[in-house]
Amino acid sequence: MKTAYLLIPFAPLVGALVAGLFGRLIGRTLSHVVTILGVAVSLVASIAVLRDVLAGNTFNGPLYTWAVVEGVVFEVGFLIDTLTATMMCVVTSVSLMVHVYTIGYMKDDDGYQRFFAYISLFTFAMLMLVMSNNFLQLFFGWEAVGLVSYLLIGFWYTKPSAIHANLKAFLVNRVGDFGFVLGIGLVLAYFGSLDYAEVFAAAPGLADRTLDIWGANGWSVMTLTCICLFIGAMGKSAQFPLHVWLPDSMEGPTPISALIHAATMVTAGIFMVARMSPLFELSETALSFVLVIGAITALFMGFLGIVQNDIKRVVAYSTLSQLGYMTVALGASAYSVAIFHLMTHAFFKALLFLAAGSVIIGMHHDQDIRNMGGLRRYMPITWITSLLGSLALIGTPFFSGFYSKDMIIEAVRHSDLPGSGFAYFAVMAGVFVTAFYSFRMYFLVFHGKERFDASGHGHGHAHSDEEHPPAAHAHDDHAHHGGPPHESPAVVTVPLVLLAIPSVVIGALAIGPMLFGGFFDDVIFVDTERHGAMAELAAHFHGWAAMGVHALQTPVFWLAVAGVAAAYYCYMVNPAVPAAIARAAAPVHRLLENKYYLDRLNEIVFAAGARGLGTGLWKVGDQRLIDGVAVNGSAQLVGWFAGALRWIQSGFLYHYAIAMIAGVALLVWWFVPMVAR
Repeated sequence: MKTAYLLIPFAPLVGALVAGLFGRLIGRTLSHVVTILGVAVSLVASIAVLRDVLAGNTFNGPLYTWAVVEGVVFEVGFLIDTLTATMMCVVTSVSLMVHVYTIGYMKDDDGYQRFFAYISLFTFAMLMLVMSNNFLQLFFGWEAVGLVSYLLIGFWYTKPSAIHANLKAFLVNRVGDFGFVLGIGLVLAYFGSLDYAEVFAAAPGLADRTLDIWGANGWSVMTLTCICLFIGAMGKSAQFPLHVWLPDSMEGPTPISALIHAATMVTAGIFMVARMSPLFELSETALSFVLVIGAITALFMGFLGIVQNDIKRVVAYSTLSQLGYMTVALGASAYSVAIFHLMTHAFFKALLFLAAGSVIIGMHHDQDIRNMGGLRRYMPITWITSLLGSLALIGTPFFSGFYSKDMIIEAVRHSDLPGSGFAYFAVMAGVFVTAFYSFRMYFLVFHGKERFDASGHGHGHAHSDEEHPPAAHAHDDHAHHGGPPHESPAVVTVPLVLLAIPSVVIGALAIGPMLFGGFFDDVIFVDTERHGAMAELAAHFHGWAAMGVHALQTPVFWLAVAGVAAAYYCYMVNPAVPAAIARAAAPVHRLLENKYYLDRLNEIVFAAGARGLGTGLWKVGDQRLIDGVAVNGSAQLVGWFAGALRWIQSGFLYHYAIAMIAGVALLVWWFVPMVAR
């Protein structure tokens, strides 16, 4: 199977290189054919590897030794087990759907070949990340997906908002990556290796090791290492307060929203923490930190989804909230449940993002949901697939999202870590909030009265042109000539249908074997004596059908129903209610509209602080000290000294004679008293 292992990451890389370097030469059609073929080969190989792993064949070994420094080996290697195989199948399947969808979505864009090259390169980077067997390769994949996401978010580089968004994403991720590098440095310093197997084997012996940073009390090496690694995950997986980049990244084309911000890059942090379970299980402080951060993200990012009017931003805040749910599961030591939700979420969230893109195409690139309404009869395929994705998102019984989301809530309920009470409240409240904002968007887009005219333009609200710059669709008849909304072409709708299928069924099919069938045995480690959430879940699980039926009697289900009913009443029955609530709770509404003022805080404190520091170093350090004192000052000193010497070296003999006589007199005046004593 080693050939298949190599084929999985490198087939998309070959496609990316061909489309990127020779795209103009081979044309649009061959560019998308070669990249789609590369990802399709990778998907087939991933499925074959998953079957092989399930048959008991795993692999952990080096491919290439990069360097050996004082006995520490830096390698490129693969670790192929059930966790890796699951991630490979998720990444390649969603990536393939996005590649096919892109043919229709980007058909009139001047950067067509470049876009296919980028998304294939991204797929390669993500696969290298999940297949790594050491921290060096993990870091390579980690930074590579960050780099390609920077290129994709700023794909339309003539748009100032896109450039601002990709720079913001790059800088915020650097903050997280600084913590990640510190964590890897601690691993190397205290464990003496970067190989996963060696680090995990040495971990129990370092559980009580401390180091002195400041103060009398020593810091636990394990806690500090885990928190530093998790700070990296906070940046990549957009956890509070390092979440601010993800909503702005919607400036990129919709296909990358589905690929990066639903299924792959943002889940890298979740995958990494699950992979590091042997370390995190040795630090309850780190687990509590993970639990609380995830709970804050799950609830408070959901609130922001309620006030968004851009269709993609609603889905973006939904992604933030669901990433919070996954992080909560990690904190509760339910790592397998977090990966299970990662998988189900990848399918239904990619579906929702691609459906949003289909709506944007149908609405001639207007993204404001206040300009839509009644699209059900114009876009039936997009409508039904969006409904299925929304039902999965809110955790409707028997849909895929229900099984993973309910398991997270139950895992938190059985956790006794500090902060678990707040986390349980947050995930329960999040059920209502998720249902409300999801169906607010669904009702405003597909139901109710039409809020656009015959040309397809909305009335009453400004036309949104975020999705495409003016020149991007110079040949798109619909984009410039209007017409009523229309269903998207087959290359857009077929991926929607194919993603809708796992969004409905994969939860029921996978929950038993994945969570309670030993799927992650010897891959994910849980200290069952101290963290008993998974044991409790196993004791109460009696099959997917019984779980679905029992859910109809639980508060979680009725909270979701209440959220849908509230959205229906507010936006279908009595549309005056939201405006009245906004007026009555004006300070809260203003807080949500301004996204808790975190962007403002970053601008005033961190960005302005960095600019102030830079200005101070420039004006004081550079201009005054270096240029003024060191450079100009030394030049002035030399000039003054040279001027003094020039005055003495006059060239007149009698000046020199007078100087000699004065010097002799001075010496006599100084030496004679000394001799007399």
